[in-house]
Amino acid sequence: MMKKFVVLILDGFGVGWMDDVLKVRPQDYGANTLLHILESKKDLKLVNLERLGLMNVINKETNVMKKSQIATFGSANLKHFGADTFWGHQEILGSKPLMPVMEPISNRIDNIKKELENKGYKVEEIFKEDRKLLMVNNALTIADNIETDLGQAYNVTAALDFISFEEVVKVGRIARSLVDVSRVIVFGGHGVTKQDILDAIEIKGDKYIGVNAPKSGVYRDRYHCIHLGYKVDYKEQLPYNLNKNGVKTTLIGKVADIVENQYGESIPVVDTKEAMMITLNEIQKSNGGFICTNIQETDLSGHEENVEKYAKKLKIVDDYLTYLIKELDENDILLIMADHGNDPTIGHSKHTRERVPILVYNKNLRGSKIGVRETLSDVAATVSDYFGAEKMKNGESFLNKIH
Repeated sequence: MMKKFVVLILDGFGVGWMDDVLKVRPQDYGANTLLHILESKKDLKLVNLERLGLMNVINKETNVMKKSQIATFGSANLKHFGADTFWGHQEILGSKPLMPVMEPISNRIDNIKKELENKGYKVEEIFKEDRKLLMVNNALTIADNIETDLGQAYNVTAALDFISFEEVVKVGRIARSLVDVSRVIVFGGHGVTKQDILDAIEIKGDKYIGVNAPKSGVYRDRYHCIHLGYKVDYKEQLPYNLNKNGVKTTLIGKVADIVENQYGESIPVVDTKEAMMITLNEIQKSNGGFICTNIQETDLSGHEENVEKYAKKLKIVDDYLTYLIKELDENDILLIMADHGNDPTIGHSKHTRERVPILVYNKNLRGSKIGVRETLSDVAATVSDYFGAEKMKNGESFLNKIH
C-alpha cells in the first residue's frame, strides 16, 4: 500500500498574536485562540491533541491539559496579508501571497462591461441610487462583495436554473483578468430567479453596491462556488505538483471550495463530524496519496464569538483522532495545523492574525521540535518532499525533522 500524508486544518485555530499586529492589525493585539478557549473552558480535555503537543506549542499547562514528552511540534507565521481563510489555504498549498488592491467595483465596472460585450455577452447596467452593478445574460450579477471587508472582493452571483455554472465561471474569469482585488467569488444556486437577485441588492458605505447573498437565496439549493484569487497560479501549488508524480490529492471541507484540484477529488462539507468521518473513510480506502481536510466550524464558532461551541467542535475532532490515528501505518504522516486565528474572546467577530500550531504524528516519531516556520508554505514543501515530487517554489521542507 502506498504511503499517505494527511493535513488536518482546524480553521481559525491560532496560538498567539503575531509580532506585526500592532502595525497591521492592532485590533488583534493580545489574541490567542487556543489559550483563551482553555482559560474559559477550564475542564476541556483534548486527549489526542494534548499527546500530539498542543500545550507544548504555547508552552503552558492547565489543570487538565499538560505538555507532552513525545510530541513533534512547532508553529508557523502567516506570510499572507491580514488573516484570511482563502489566502491561508493558498499559502498552505504553496502559493506566495501577493498584495492585491482594495477598491470598489465602480473603478473597473465599465472595463468589465466592455470586455464581456466584446465576448458576446448581453450586459445590462442595474442602478440603485447613484451606483450600478452589472446583470449578465439575465442570469447573473457582477458587483462588490458586501459581506466581507469592503473593497476586498467582487461577487459573481448566479441563478443556475438559467445559466450553467461552467458559463458563470467563464464570466468570472473574464472579470478576474481585469481587476486586482483579492478575490472574485463566483457562485450560484438553483431555485433562484433574476428578480430574487435584484431584490437582494444593497448599498454599503459611500462607494459600494452588491447582492446580499443569503437574502438572494443562492445558498439554499445545490450551491456551487469557486474563488478566483489575485495572481494565484495553481500550477505552482501542491495538488498540481503531486499529480505530475502520480500522487492523488483529496480535498475535504472548505478547502475543496477554494483550492483548484483538477486531477484529484474534492468533497465540500461543513459539519465537523461529517468532515472527520469522510476523512477517516478516505484514509481507510486510500491506496496512498495526499489528503487535506478543513474543519470549518471552528472558524464559524470564532465568528460567532462562541467559546462553548468552539470547544465542542474541538472535542469532536479530538475524539475522531483516536480512530484516525489507528488507521495510519509507519509510513504515513498526520499533520494538524490552522490557517489563521479566530479568537472568540478578543472583542470582535473577525479573524485574528496569529501564529498557527503544527502538530505531527507518525508511529515512529518520539519527539522533535519543528520550530517557528516563516510561512505556511513550508507544509506544502514538506509534503512535496515526502512524495519525492518537484521542489515547491515557495516554502522550505522540514521533512528531516519528522521522517
